Amino acid sequence: SADEKDEVMQKFSNHEINVLVSTTVVEVGVNVPNATFMMIYDADRFGLSTLHQLRGRVGRSDQQSYCVLIASPKTETGIERMTIMTQTTDGFELSERDLEMRGPGDFFGVKQSGLPDFLVANLVEDYRMLEVARDEAAELIQSGVFFENTYQHLRHFVEENLLHRSFD
Repeated sequence: SADEKDEVMQKFSNHEINVLVSTTVVEVGVNVPNATFMMIYDADRFGLSTLHQLRGRVGRSDQQSYCVLIASPKTETGIERMTIMTQTTDGFELSERDLEMRGPGDFFGVKQSGLPDFLVANLVEDYRMLEVARDEAAELIQSGVFFENTYQHLRHFVEENLLHRSFD
């Protein structure tokens, strides 16, 4: 139960328990500065973001801390993931590499990984261009220019093809 979990975490924080065996439930929301050692079993099965979050649970004090990844990767992806984790601790870089490897998933559905089917852009390779396009589109809408006759064909296309689309 949640109460039992809170009680165990409190005991761990107070040094009444020195070893904590857990699932990834400790990935977020846990701040135990005296935690200095973590072992992650089957680390190659987790995404880079999860591994980074877990690794961030140790090293929150001035004490030397360690995070040991125990893995026997059987796939190229698993090997690549473990290699990346040993090369950087930068969360932004890890997020970018995770996006490259797994894709963003389905923005409007339930799929949590994979690349969306864009007609002319690759989300990973073209994200800067997509940011510019997003900003330009927002400016057109905010300024009111989008609603002028000049853009009526584009507006009609958006209304017919995007606004009423089912994203299941």
